[in-house]
Amino acid sequence: MSTGSVAPRVAPARGTSIDDLLARIRAGHRPDVDETDALLHAPLDSLLPVAAALRDEGLVAAGRPGVVTYSRKVFVPLTTLCRDRCHYCVFVDTPGQLNLLRKPAYMSPEQVLTVVRQGQALGCKEALLTLGDRPEERWPEARAWLDAHGFASTIDYVAHIARLITAETGMLVHANPGVMHPDELAALRPVSPSMGMMLETTSRRLFEEPGQVHFGSPDKDPDLRLGVIDDAGAAGIPFTTGILVGIGETVRDRAESLVAMRDRHDRHGHVQEVIVQNFRAKPRTAMQGAPDADLAEYVAAVATARLVFGPRMRIQVPPNLSDPGELGLLIAAGIDDWGGVSPLTADHVNPERPWPQIDDLAVQTAAHGYTLRERLTAHPEFVRDAARWIDPALHAPLRALADAEGLAADVTPHASLPGSAHAVTSGGRGTEGGLPRDVASSARPSSSAHPGSTPSAHPGVPGSDLGVRRLAERAASDPLSLDDADWVRLLRTTGAELDDLTGAADDARRYTVGEPITLVQNRNLTSTGLRRTGRTAPGEFDLDDATAIAADAAALGATEICIQGALRGDEDPAGYLDLVRAVKRGAPDIHVHAYRPLDVRDLADRGGLGLAGALAALREAGVDTVPGTGVKVLSERVRALVAPGDLEIDHWVEGITAAHRAGFRSTSVLFYGHVETADERIAHLRRLREIQTETRGFAEFVPIPLPGGDVPLVADRAPIDEHRAMVAVSRLMLSGSIPHVQIPWTRVGRDTAAVLLRSGGDDLGGTLYDGRVRPDTGIEQGIELPVAAAERIARSLMRPFRLRTTDYRVAAEGGARA
Repeated sequence: MSTGSVAPRVAPARGTSIDDLLARIRAGHRPDVDETDALLHAPLDSLLPVAAALRDEGLVAAGRPGVVTYSRKVFVPLTTLCRDRCHYCVFVDTPGQLNLLRKPAYMSPEQVLTVVRQGQALGCKEALLTLGDRPEERWPEARAWLDAHGFASTIDYVAHIARLITAETGMLVHANPGVMHPDELAALRPVSPSMGMMLETTSRRLFEEPGQVHFGSPDKDPDLRLGVIDDAGAAGIPFTTGILVGIGETVRDRAESLVAMRDRHDRHGHVQEVIVQNFRAKPRTAMQGAPDADLAEYVAAVATARLVFGPRMRIQVPPNLSDPGELGLLIAAGIDDWGGVSPLTADHVNPERPWPQIDDLAVQTAAHGYTLRERLTAHPEFVRDAARWIDPALHAPLRALADAEGLAADVTPHASLPGSAHAVTSGGRGTEGGLPRDVASSARPSSSAHPGSTPSAHPGVPGSDLGVRRLAERAASDPLSLDDADWVRLLRTTGAELDDLTGAADDARRYTVGEPITLVQNRNLTSTGLRRTGRTAPGEFDLDDATAIAADAAALGATEICIQGALRGDEDPAGYLDLVRAVKRGAPDIHVHAYRPLDVRDLADRGGLGLAGALAALREAGVDTVPGTGVKVLSERVRALVAPGDLEIDHWVEGITAAHRAGFRSTSVLFYGHVETADERIAHLRRLREIQTETRGFAEFVPIPLPGGDVPLVADRAPIDEHRAMVAVSRLMLSGSIPHVQIPWTRVGRDTAAVLLRSGGDDLGGTLYDGRVRPDTGIEQGIELPVAAAERIARSLMRPFRLRTTDYRVAAEGGARA
C-alpha cells in the first residue's frame, strides 16, 4: 500500500457531472451503479468533503455528534479448517498443518472460555467467533471431531459456544461463521445479537475463472452470499457485511457490490455497518506477490460507500490494516466506526497487522476532531430497538452492558454463577487494570445439557488436588485463582506433565497474541563506555562516535538503539542526556530504548533533578521507552547474594513505576537459575503483575537464565526443561497482563529458542547488530541474530515471521535481511 501523500487523481473540469452528482447526493439522491462507478473514479478532493458532511449529518441524527465508535473485543478463532481455497488467506489450515502445529481441529470450550475470561478482565464485551466455512464438508477430520463431541455441524458448535460464553461471562457474541442457511441463522439468533459475513465482491469472474482468487471456493459464490445477506434481513438480524478492495476486482465490480448491499438493506433495514477493507498481501499465499490495495483507490471506495449508503449507515474500516498516518485520511473519507479492536488477542485473519493500542486510537481519532466511544457488537440503533432486532433471550445481558444511548456502558461484564441472573460488577472489590480483579475467577461453567459439553477447567477444588494438565488449564483460564503452591508445582514439572504444561502455555499464546514470531532490528550501546574527553580503551566511545554508531545502525536497517549502563563516577551525569541527543543527531527517526532504573536514579541523584525531573529530561532528550532490567529477582535476599551492586528492590520498583507513570513503556525481566527459590520466582512474577495492574507499562517479559547460574529447581532436570518450565509458567501467570514473552536467544542459543517458542514464547528480541562503527561498544558484541536466521526459526515452526518496532507495531518495509 502507498503511504504518506496520495497520488493525484485526474479531476474533471468544475461544473461537470461529478459536481452535479455530488450536489444531488448531498441533497438526498441515491446513486445507481453507473453513478457509483463515476464516483469511484472521481478526484478525492471532490469526494471527501461530501462524504464527511454526510457522516457528520448522520451522527447528529443519531444523537452522538462527533463520535467515532469501536467495539472492545476478544477474537476467538474457533476453527481454522475450511472447505474454501481463497488465494489471499492465511487464516486457514489443513489437517496436516494442524498436526504439525499441534493445534486442535476446533478450540475446546475450555480454551474458548480461557481467552474470553482474560478479555473480560480487560473490559471486553464482545466475543468475535471467526472460523472457516463448513470444514466438515471437506475434511473428514472435522466431521470426526464434531461426531466425537456430539455436534451435528460446525454451526451447531458455534451456537453451543456462543450460548456458553454469554451464560458464563455475560459477554455478547458476534458470530462470523461464513455462509449460513435460514435455519442456521434462526438457530444462532438467540445466542448472537449480531452476525456478519463479508460480501467481498459481486464479481463472478473472480469466482468462476481458474486462477482467480475465489475459484474453487464454493462459499464465495456472490449470489449465494447476497442470498445470506437477504436471509439475515428476513430473520431480523443486525448484520455486518462489506467489500474487500484490491483482490482483482474491477472498479465496476466495486460499484455493483456497494449498490447490491444497499438494495438488500433497503428491503429489511438490517445492515448495521458496511466494512470497506483493503487487501494486504500475506506471505505463504497465492497472492503474496500481489500489490496491496492502492491507497487512493481505497480511500475513494470508503468515501463512495458513504455516498452510496447515506448519512445513517455506519461505515467501518479496520484500523490495523492502514498505517497510523493514514487514519486521518479515512476519517476525512466519512468513516464513523473502527470495528472490533482487541486489547488481548491478535487479528488472527491478518496476523501480520497488530491492533493499535486503544488509547493510541483514541488519540488519533481526537487529533482529527472526533471522540472515540465504545459500542457493543450490535450498534446503538439496534440496541435501542431490541424488541424488534434482538432475540428476547439476549435482552438481559444486553441491558447489563448498554447505556441509555445504546453504546457500551462503563461497566465490566460479570460472569454469572450457575443458576443466577446476569449481573454487572460493582464497586467494593480489588481491581486489576482498573477492572474487577475477581471477574475471571468468579466465573464457573454451569453444566450444559448439550452432548458436546466437556468438563469445566474450574472444577472448584484446590489446585493441589488436580493433575498437572487440569491445573495448567485452570492457570490458563484464570491465573489469579492459583495460589503459590500451585504455581510452584507447575514450575517443578517434568516429563509428560511438563509437556502438558508447555502445551497449555502454547495454546494460551496462540489464542491471545497469535502465531507470529517477532523481532526488532536493533543495536546495543553500553553507556558505561561513554568518555566525553575521548576514548582511550576498547569499549569506550565519545559523543561523535555515538552519532556515527547511530547513523550506521540505521543504515543497516535498525529501528532501535538500546542504551544501558551507569556512567562512570567521573563522568558528568548530563552525559546520559547528551548521549541520547548524539544518537538522535545520527539517526533522527530511530527509537531510543534507554536507561535502566539504576541509570535513571544516578541521573536523578548526581544530576540534582530528582526522579520526576530526570524522567522528564530524558523524554525531552529523545528517549522513547526504557529497559526494565537492572534487577535479577525482586528479593533483597537474592540481591544481597548475587548482585549487591544492583538498585535496592524498593528503589527499582519505585523507578520503573515512575517511568510508566511518566508515559514510558518498558520491558520486564527475571534472571533465574542461581540462588533463588521457586517461591521467589513466583513472588517476582506476582509483583510484576501487580505493577502492571497499576501502570499498564510493561510491553514484554523476558525470563533470562543467569550466566553461569545453572542451578535446577528439580535435581537432574535437563537445562532445556528448566527453561521450558520457566517460559510456560511465565506465559500462564502473566496471561492477560503482560502480553509478550520474549525468548533470550543470546543466553539459550537458537535451537533452544525454537523449543521455547513452542512453550509459550512469541518474540525473539533483537538482532543486536554489531555494526561497522565501534562494534565493541555493545555489551553482547559478536552474537548477532540476522533477520534471515530469525525467519528460518519461524519457518521451522510453521509460524509467520514479522519485523516489529520496539513497541510491537509493524516495522516499516525495508532494512537489512541478511
